[in-house]
Amino acid sequence: MSAPPVIARLTGHLGHLTLNRPAAINALTAEMVTIIRRTLALWAASDRVRTVLITGAGGRGLCAGGDIRAIHADAVSGGTGSLDFWADEYRLNATIAAYPKPIVAWMDGLVMGGGIGISGHASVRVVTERSRLAMPEVGIGFHPDVGGSWLLSHAPGHLGTHLALTGTPIGAADAIAAGLADHYVPTGRLPMLTLALARRDAAGAVASFAATPPPGELAAARDWIDACYAGESVEEIAARLARHRSPDARAAAKVIASRSPIALAVTLRSLRSAANLPDLPAALAQEYRLSAALLRLPDLAEGVRAQIIDKDRRPRWQPPAIADVPPGLVDACFAPIENPPDLTVEGY
Repeated sequence: MSAPPVIARLTGHLGHLTLNRPAAINALTAEMVTIIRRTLALWAASDRVRTVLITGAGGRGLCAGGDIRAIHADAVSGGTGSLDFWADEYRLNATIAAYPKPIVAWMDGLVMGGGIGISGHASVRVVTERSRLAMPEVGIGFHPDVGGSWLLSHAPGHLGTHLALTGTPIGAADAIAAGLADHYVPTGRLPMLTLALARRDAAGAVASFAATPPPGELAAARDWIDACYAGESVEEIAARLARHRSPDARAAAKVIASRSPIALAVTLRSLRSAANLPDLPAALAQEYRLSAALLRLPDLAEGVRAQIIDKDRRPRWQPPAIADVPPGLVDACFAPIENPPDLTVEGY
């Protein structure tokens, strides 16, 4: 028999969930989302479980995101499986955020897209010297979902906008600076931390193993990030970056120019809208509308083709430039949809 895609075990007062698709860097499937939701529901009602720990198998990362190939198949064929998957995944994101017991997310290695959704809403988020966090969706014609718009829109200054429009991966110190993580714990301390979590309260256990992370890069870049990303539109932001004296700013302008124009326009509006929404569920509801709309636009299928399927890294975006994106197209992505799924979390 093949190993289950999620392993659930109890040790003392700790419920430990291990994402177990190491060959795919634990990319999420519909089955995994269902298992995690059901297990969390059981543990929420259990007097034995006081803390939940989420880790990834294989040593390469906690989770590289969702099953992109399945989404590509839907985008090409006009299928609806991705809509059902996103509804369940977003409910899981909301469940983690509202969970009545501490959830510790071990954000070791690669943590991208859906991996941020699994970990970024946890009550205690731990990064390591190997952590590489990213929301790179604009590179495949998509947007930061799984509550990414909520997390990034609440990052200090315009750090979240920079990370969303470039998809830049960041390490431990920068993840903490951006509000995506809470503590740095070296990888070698995980076994002892796991034992401590089985016996002690989560916050105290993690704090006792936490250390100072190696220096990051975002703190020194705040001046140009905050100045440039304050622009009213993607065009204005890109122009400010391109003419800035910082080489890093000019490099960011080139990266943005390579991303999907429609995804960039939608993402910027999504973040600025999410900053004024009342809570994470409201942001997830908005993200679902955007996901459903982008699924039917050509850039998602083309972006996945170029990055994942053919790997030629030469996407042919439609439209090809941000100046060519019709405002009405962006408006349509945000329009209400018929029969939206109920993303509320029951019982918490």
